[in-house]
Amino acid sequence: MKDTIRQLIQQAITQLVTEGVLPEGLSPAIQVENTRDKTHGDFASNIAMTLAKPAGLKPRDLAEKIIAALPVVDSVSKAEIAGPGFINFFQNTQALAARLDAALADARVGVRKAGVAERVVVDLSAPNLAKEMHVGHLRSTIIGDGVARVLEFLGDTVIRQNHVGDWGTQFGMLMAYLQENPIASDELSDLENFYRAAKKHFDESPEFADRARGLVVKLQAGDPDCLALWTRFKDISLSHCQKIYELLNVKLSMADVMGESAYNDDLINVVNDLRAKGMLVESNGAQCVFLDEFKNAEGEPLPVIIVKADGGYLYATTDLAAVRYRSGQLKADRALYFVDQRQALHFQQVFAVARKAGFVTHPMEMEHMGFGTMNGADGRPFKTRDGGTVKLIDLLTEAQERAYALVKEKNPALAEEELRNIARVVGIGAVKYADLSKHRTSDYSFNFELMLNFEGNTAPYLLYAYTRVAGVFRKLGTDFTQVDGQISLDAPHEQELAAKLAQFGEVLGSVAEKGTPHVLCTYLYDVAGLFSSFYENCPILAADTAEQKQSRLRLAALTGRTLKQGLELLGLETLERM
Repeated sequence: MKDTIRQLIQQAITQLVTEGVLPEGLSPAIQVENTRDKTHGDFASNIAMTLAKPAGLKPRDLAEKIIAALPVVDSVSKAEIAGPGFINFFQNTQALAARLDAALADARVGVRKAGVAERVVVDLSAPNLAKEMHVGHLRSTIIGDGVARVLEFLGDTVIRQNHVGDWGTQFGMLMAYLQENPIASDELSDLENFYRAAKKHFDESPEFADRARGLVVKLQAGDPDCLALWTRFKDISLSHCQKIYELLNVKLSMADVMGESAYNDDLINVVNDLRAKGMLVESNGAQCVFLDEFKNAEGEPLPVIIVKADGGYLYATTDLAAVRYRSGQLKADRALYFVDQRQALHFQQVFAVARKAGFVTHPMEMEHMGFGTMNGADGRPFKTRDGGTVKLIDLLTEAQERAYALVKEKNPALAEEELRNIARVVGIGAVKYADLSKHRTSDYSFNFELMLNFEGNTAPYLLYAYTRVAGVFRKLGTDFTQVDGQISLDAPHEQELAAKLAQFGEVLGSVAEKGTPHVLCTYLYDVAGLFSSFYENCPILAADTAEQKQSRLRLAALTGRTLKQGLELLGLETLERM
């Protein structure tokens, strides 16, 4: 609806330019916002105040002319001036009801992408395969997954890239230890302990350390035995990751893995191409690129190190090769990097070097979707009691156990199998939602008590809200798809819920553009709250007439489908009862 109103305003501005009221060449950013008080309309714009000066008119006088020039459309019943010159727009409730009826009949709930479909690379998760996944990998994994799901739902072609750390000096140490301690089974039960034992041996035995370094050289040279050992360790590590992804209900598979090693053969080409373009400069033995736009506090240029003094490559080298691959081979229109925001400077430099070097051959927008840290109660990065990193699997297991105790207390008569399933959905959903509901650039404190609360903006609250809608239809022995009739919006609570449901597509568009799943979380929380008010004030099964009952059932059905679809886009499963 906002896009419709923007188009109406643009047409009015064009007409006023033609009439000489506004000067030519204007291209204002037309802002349209949802109003808080619906008695003053559903949407508002400050465009008259923005253009008052170039028009040489008072804002209210210009607002009158804009309103007079607005084309007449069915979806807007009227426009009024408010305050110093705001223009308030009122939706036509009949047109809104018809739109919701169409959404209910549509498999995609009436949602379509506003612009053209694009190819989008989503760089997410990226664990280091030398260790098990820890809590530091959670945000990249689930925020990236949520945005990727929304992009796909809107019609974009999404290419997930799990840029795992599977290449480097630590693998020599691990391979050497694997040679000395062959594993009989197909998996390492505890990667963390294996890594610690290998590191201890590396630190204590010069002979072992020399052999480990030698294996790295042989690996990088393509030695078949080393490659076989490395491949085995990588496969074992990835199987650990895959179990986490499946538990988290994240859409990542082995086919999405595109690790650092995938670009190894191209790194020398990156170096040679940068040298051929005259961009490489030697500094303290290292090969670097210096760009004028990046300087330190003293005003000295900051280096982007491409090759270390010892001949080794860095993250920047691999990331440049990845940029070239994603633009040239994958033909991506956008590349979204879900990486800790502390890496912001690194990505600014990589993107700038890639553009200057001509590595972006297919026009591709590169966006670093940075995020803050998950902290403990003390406000510091989340750690175990002894100061170690928290394994992600341990955190998720505890979440399920806590949810199990909570659900069993509320429903002791439920069968054990159902209890465990509810605990899984609620526990995993609670951890994910607590993260996704915060702005991704913010740090947040991890708190089991808050995230498992059935009140407030939490997963349990939203899951329960969905079961409440589903319960209405369970009483009737039917589902959301089997409701005849038409929606009629007479009561204020019906109109408020309907107006919010109509915003679903707009909200998803914002998530896709800015990479901010918290916007969808807030929206679903608002929908749940408005449904609760509607449910309490507008009897559904005990409605006054058959037509009113069917109308309210259809409104409830669309609410249920919107909540379910929204939670699914966040990567949360739903339950029919709790």
